[in-house]
Amino acid sequence: MKRNRGKTLQLTLSYLVIAVMCVIILYPILWIVGSSLNPGNSLSGSSMIPSNATFKHYQELFNPAESDYLIWYWNTMKICILTMVLSVALVCLTAYSFSRFRFVGRKNGLMTFLILQMIPNFAALIAIYALANLTGLIDTHLSLILVYTGGAIPMNTYLMKGYLDTIPRELDESARMDGAGNFRIFWQIVMPLAKPMIAVISLFTFITPFTDFILARILLRSDEKLTLAVGLYEMISDQFGNEFTLFAAGSVLIAVPISILFLSLQKYFVSGLTAGGTKG
Repeated sequence: MKRNRGKTLQLTLSYLVIAVMCVIILYPILWIVGSSLNPGNSLSGSSMIPSNATFKHYQELFNPAESDYLIWYWNTMKICILTMVLSVALVCLTAYSFSRFRFVGRKNGLMTFLILQMIPNFAALIAIYALANLTGLIDTHLSLILVYTGGAIPMNTYLMKGYLDTIPRELDESARMDGAGNFRIFWQIVMPLAKPMIAVISLFTFITPFTDFILARILLRSDEKLTLAVGLYEMISDQFGNEFTLFAAGSVLIAVPISILFLSLQKYFVSGLTAGGTKG
């Protein structure tokens, strides 16, 4: 009887914790969605469930005559996709080299990657700006793509390397006995088995340009080259805070491509996140 009570209490506490976490997560989401449907421009009179909801703000965002939102969205999507493709390619090649080959400086290289994980990109903001200015990359999307890609390599390489270490080397040896070279083993054997970790890295690197503000704010100058984070900030700062409901609508739409990518790769995430750090 005591054991059953203990299990019931444990189960009740578990559901209670889950319920509290759901409230913490869903509450701000519901508020931002509700604010985007409220008429007017101010958040002071907004409610989570508006009595007279309107999609006027969304229509305004998609009207090129009233907003540059579509340009910002295209800029961000372009940067996100290119960053994701470049990061995944470089991370996979680098992690495969660290996992399958033994060379001088291998341990020091891994240790360097581990240390670089602790340093965010904006910590080197002055150096990044000076380098971009020296190479003529100020106010270009290429500068952001290169910075985001370089910043994604250390942490993701360490994760990918840990995952590749869990793939048996016997598969490589069998393929090599059949005449396969290193690139064929990498492309046709190892990479298909590493899909869970590739999915995790793809999502992480895709989200970064959507969430970054500091680097984009420093490196970009022209209005037609701004990303969503900077563009939405300029929207409310230029209007002295009078466009917060429009800002809310723009924020809601940011979640659309991220949600689509997450749902598309969801089946790989559990094994990818849990296996990435199992072996060093």
